[in-house]
Amino acid sequence: MIKIITVIIAVLLIGFIAWWFFGKREQKEVDATMNDNMQKVTVTVDGGYSPNTVVLKKDVPAEVIFDRKDPSNCLEKVVFEDFGINQFLPEKQKTAIKIDTSKAGEYNYACGMNMFHGKVIVK
Repeated sequence: MIKIITVIIAVLLIGFIAWWFFGKREQKEVDATMNDNMQKVTVTVDGGYSPNTVVLKKDVPAEVIFDRKDPSNCLEKVVFEDFGINQFLPEKQKTAIKIDTSKAGEYNYACGMNMFHGKVIVK
């Protein structure tokens, strides 16, 4: 009987872990705001990225400001492969990253361990 209960608990835990890491998450999409002829948007880094999707206007200078609150090592860096950016994010500080908006498209970013993801959309 104990073996059956152990197997059931193990299967439930494996299912939960699979859902946690691979399940679809609700996507929050936010447009950047204009400030002094520059687009700016703040992304909170706390157990992931919020909002995780940012919309920027094409050919307008832009900054994505990452406000890291999470102490985990996984979220201490943000990587934009398409832009060649691998930026350290100090804890409890805001870090501004300039984004090239000369080409429309979708540009993904992730934490240093590629476990948490976000997206910048240039329209």
